[in-house]
Amino acid sequence: MARRRTKTKRRRSRAISALNILESYSYAAILSEGLAGTSPLGMITGKTDIYAPTSAQLAINPMSYRNPDQVVSLGDLVNQPSLAVGALQSNFMSNYQRMAVSAFTTRLAFKFGKKLLRQPISNINRNIMKPLGVGIKL
Repeated sequence: MARRRTKTKRRRSRAISALNILESYSYAAILSEGLAGTSPLGMITGKTDIYAPTSAQLAINPMSYRNPDQVVSLGDLVNQPSLAVGALQSNFMSNYQRMAVSAFTTRLAFKFGKKLLRQPISNINRNIMKPLGVGIKL
């Protein structure tokens, strides 16, 4: 019986793409700005200051204590999950169209930018990044 041929193993680049990281951060910024009202870093390190209005405050003026773009942090999600999720929902409802347009334009910008700058990016990766061996490429 003949021996089976083994597939040749393909080498995969272990370098991290700086442009892919930048694109991912752009999407994270769009989502966190639209949902939490702050940057991704601000969402993680932000103050825990979400609160529910008291019944006396609601009796005076119920609409004055409803903030449609309330800032939500990770601490708010841990300490007051029901209030934080409610704020995330109201922020989403007021910002979903802007978030969709921003995500679409970001995708187009990175797609066409990578195509237009293919040769300079390749040149930088080949002549600078690869000899340095830092494990990062553009």
